[in-house]
Amino acid sequence: MSSFDTFNQHDPFLWLEETRGKEAMDWVRRQNAVVEEKYASGALFETLRVELLEVLDSDDRIPFVTRRGDYLYNFWQDDANPRGLWRRTTLEEYRKADPQWELLLDVDALNRAENASWVFKAANCLRPDYEHCLISLSPDGGDAVEVREFNVSSRSFVADGFKIPVAKTWLSWIDEDHIYVATDFGEGSMTTSSYPRQVREWARGTPLETARLLLEVPADYMTVSASHDLTVGFERSLVTAQRDFYHGETYLRRGDALVRIDVPDDATIDVHREWMLVNTRTPWKAGDVMWPAGALLAVNFESFMAGSRDLTAVFIPDEHTALDGFSWTRNHLLLNTIEDVKSRLEVLTPACGAWERSPLSGAPAFSTIAVTGSDPDNTDEYWLSVTGFLAPSSLQRGVLNESMPETIKHSPDFFDASGLEVSQHFALSPDGTRVPYFQVAPRDMKLDGSNRVLQTGYGGFEVSWVPGYSALVGRAWLARGGVYVVANIRGGGEYGPTWHQAALKAQRHRAYEDFAAVAQDLVRRGVTTPDDLGAEGGSNGGLLVGNMLVHYPELFGAIACGVPLLDMKRYVHLDAGASWIAEYGDPDTDDWSFMQSFSPYHNLSTDGKYPPVLFYTATSDDRVGPAQARKMAARMQSMNLPGVWMYENTEGGHGASADNRQAAYMRALMYAFLWAELK
Repeated sequence: MSSFDTFNQHDPFLWLEETRGKEAMDWVRRQNAVVEEKYASGALFETLRVELLEVLDSDDRIPFVTRRGDYLYNFWQDDANPRGLWRRTTLEEYRKADPQWELLLDVDALNRAENASWVFKAANCLRPDYEHCLISLSPDGGDAVEVREFNVSSRSFVADGFKIPVAKTWLSWIDEDHIYVATDFGEGSMTTSSYPRQVREWARGTPLETARLLLEVPADYMTVSASHDLTVGFERSLVTAQRDFYHGETYLRRGDALVRIDVPDDATIDVHREWMLVNTRTPWKAGDVMWPAGALLAVNFESFMAGSRDLTAVFIPDEHTALDGFSWTRNHLLLNTIEDVKSRLEVLTPACGAWERSPLSGAPAFSTIAVTGSDPDNTDEYWLSVTGFLAPSSLQRGVLNESMPETIKHSPDFFDASGLEVSQHFALSPDGTRVPYFQVAPRDMKLDGSNRVLQTGYGGFEVSWVPGYSALVGRAWLARGGVYVVANIRGGGEYGPTWHQAALKAQRHRAYEDFAAVAQDLVRRGVTTPDDLGAEGGSNGGLLVGNMLVHYPELFGAIACGVPLLDMKRYVHLDAGASWIAEYGDPDTDDWSFMQSFSPYHNLSTDGKYPPVLFYTATSDDRVGPAQARKMAARMQSMNLPGVWMYENTEGGHGASADNRQAAYMRALMYAFLWAELK
C-alpha cells in the first residue's frame, strides 16, 4: 500500500540531493558498474553503440547553418573533433558537395590548451558586421556557462574584452562597447528558480559588479532579461520580467524609464521593424474585439504604444489547427501551422488591414517543415528544414518573390525504410477526448500482438511532438523489427494552448490518462501486448513515464526514464525546479493535495509489481538535477523491488551527454535495456 504520510515525515534519501557529495558519488559509481555489467557488456550494446556513433559522427550529416551577414555559420562535432568546431563559409561554397570551411574556434584545441572540458553552447554576434561575438562555454555541459568575447577576424578571445564567470546568464549586445547582462551578481541576485533576478547595462572596460542596474525582479520570479534591436531606423530595447513560464511583463526602454507593453501577462510578443505580433494563450479583449486563445495578432508597434488597438488577425486556431511557430524575413512573415499534427506553411505580407497570404510549398505527408537559420534584417531569404519519420532531413533555400525553394543539402538514408509505413491513429481517453498518435511500423505487420513496440511522448510546456527523422531510432529500433509510437497527449501544444492547459496542475492526470489510453489502444488493435510494450521519456517525459511506472505498471514490459522529474514534493527546492510551478503547482501549498497523485516517488508500493526500469541522468544536469533519478532508484531498491537500474553520466547537463561518443553510449544503453527486457 502507498505510504504518503509516513514517508513525507522523513525522506531517508535526502543525502542523494548533494550532487557531488562523496557518499552520493560513491553510490552512483556502484550503480553505474552494475548497469554496465548488465547491459553494456554484451554484443547487442556494442553493435548499437557503433551503429549510433557512426550516424552521429557521419560526414554525410547536414551541417545546418545560421545566416550572419555574408556568411553561413555552423557548429560541427565528429570523431576527430568530439567537442566541436565553430566555423563559417559562403553560400557559393556551401552549395558544393564538400564545402571549404573557415575555422573560427576549435573547442578541442581550446580544452587541450586550458586543460579543461568546455562544451560549446552559443555564439551571440554583434550586427551588422558580426565581428564581435560573445561565446558561451559550459564547463560540463550544464546550463551554467562562462561568457568570453571573441574577435572573428583575429580568431581569438579578446584579452580585455567582456568576460562573465560561470553562471546562468542572459545577454544581448547594445553596441560595440555596451551589453545587457543578467547573471549572478553575488548574494541575493538569483531567483529561487536559480536564474538571474537583475539585468544591467555593462560598459566595456568597467568591472562587472559596477554595471548599471536596469531592473531587479522579486526573488520568486523566474528570471529577467533584456534585448536590443539594432535594425536601422527601429532601434529599441525591450526588458522582460518573467514571473513564471507563462506569465510576465515586457517593457519598452525609453531613456531611464521602462514603459510596460499593455498585452496580457500570459501572451507572448515579437517586435519586427514597425510591427508587433501578439500570440494569446487565453482569450483577450482588445478594444471592442474578443480574441481567442491561440491567436496571432498583428499591429503597428508605435500605434499600439500610443493607444491603438486596431489589431489584425494573422492566425485564428480551430478544432484541428494550431500555430506551431513563425519567422520573419525582411518583408514577409512565414507562418508555420499544424493540422492534426501535420505541418503547413504560409507566406504573409504585412499590410494595413488584412495581410496578403499565400501557401508555401508544403511538406510530404506526416512530416514537419520548419524555418531555420534565416537573416530577417536584410533579406527575404529563407531556409527550410523538411523531415518526416521515414524521410531523411533536407535543407532547402529560397528567396521570396525571387526563387522557389531548392534543396541545398540532403541527409542520406541511415536505415532501410523501404518496408516501413507511417500511420496516424486516435485513442479514446477516459473523459472522451480523442488523442492522436503516430505509428511507424513494418508495412506487412501482423496484428497478432507479437510486435516489440516503443512508445514515447512528452505532454508538457506546450511542446508539440511532431514527426521527424531519427536515424538513431531507425537503426536501434525500426531496423530490428520494432514498432515506434509517438503519442500526442494533452499538455503539449499539438492543438494550441487549450490542449496544453487541459493538463496543467490539478488536471495533470489527463496527460497520463492519454498516454495510457494510447498503450491500451495499441493492445486493442493487436499491435502488441503489455509484455512487448516499452515506454521511454525524458525530462517532463521522464515524469510521464514515471507515472506510467507507478500508476499503469500492467500496461508496460519495460520503461526507460531519462533526466526525469519524479519527486514532486521536493522539486521546487532542486536546481531550476521553482520555475515550473505554473506547470505543476507548488507542493509547499495546498497544491500538494493534487500533486501527490502524480509524484512517482511518493506513489511507490512495497507490493507493487513494476516492470523493469532504467533511470538515467547526468551529474552536471543543473536544470532538473540528478537527485530525482537517484532518489527514485534508491527508494525502489530499498523496497527490494526487482529490475531497478540507475545510470549517471558525469557530463552533458540536461541532455545527459557532452559529445557524440557520450550520446551514442547513453542511447545504446537505453535501447539495449529495452530490447533485452521486452519479451
